[in-house]
Amino acid sequence: MTPTTATPSVARRKGKGFKKSKLGWNLLGLLVFVTAGFPVYWMLNTAFKPAKDAIDPNPHFFPTTWTLDNFRRALDINDFWGPVGRSLVVSVVVVVIGILVGMLAALAISRFAFRGRKVVIVGILAVQMVPLVAMIIPVFLLLNDLGQYDKLTGLIITYLTFILPFTVWTLRGFIVNIPKELEEAAMVDGCTPTGAFLRVVFPLLAPGMVATSVYGFIQAWNEYLYALMLMSQQNQTATVWLSNFITKNGTEFAPMMAGSTMLSLPIIALFLVVQRKMAAGLTAGAVKG
Repeated sequence: MTPTTATPSVARRKGKGFKKSKLGWNLLGLLVFVTAGFPVYWMLNTAFKPAKDAIDPNPHFFPTTWTLDNFRRALDINDFWGPVGRSLVVSVVVVVIGILVGMLAALAISRFAFRGRKVVIVGILAVQMVPLVAMIIPVFLLLNDLGQYDKLTGLIITYLTFILPFTVWTLRGFIVNIPKELEEAAMVDGCTPTGAFLRVVFPLLAPGMVATSVYGFIQAWNEYLYALMLMSQQNQTATVWLSNFITKNGTEFAPMMAGSTMLSLPIIALFLVVQRKMAAGLTAGAVKG
């Protein structure tokens, strides 16, 4: 067999192998999408079906009857807007403080050499490894001694204890991937260190800050355990509010799913607003330099 006849055959085999590999990855991606998306679909399916169909022992994958009664029931039970407003305030304040403090801490760890720097980095990682449930009793006792029990400020401080380390570690990764030479060039042109950061580093860091902010907001918005233990029923947050559908007569699944759907809207809206910045932020730290 001559080389001129072998080359097209090898190319065809490689092409077929590439197509099979691509098909396999596409099927795997489809499987992951279905697995992750089915709970969301089932939430929406249950939210729009009549309450009696939600407890049917033979569930239907597609609703036969659509209704908005579950949403009316969710809005009427125990002050829907109060818990939503409190969750929104807590989440926004936690994200703002976390980003401001986390950015400065990440900048110090990434750009400055100081004694104990490695200890700080290891400490940040260690804090993230501690299960949140293990700290709930010490946190409760501490907030009670400080007079912050059943207050939004106490809940904000508590959320910062586990969101701030995540923010610092994530932003550090983005700052490390911004070359120091850019700041040095700006200072050679006459900028101060602060001016070099604001004009050079900050614009490059913005996508990473957006991505980190979104994840921090989701963590604060969806947190349940600390909100349940540290806040009374009068000051409950949105996630704890969902427990109102668990009554002595059983769980009202359809209104609960309607409430869950409404509580998902702020997260969806946030993703729609910042999706481009977030996509850039998720890939910004993937390549060194």
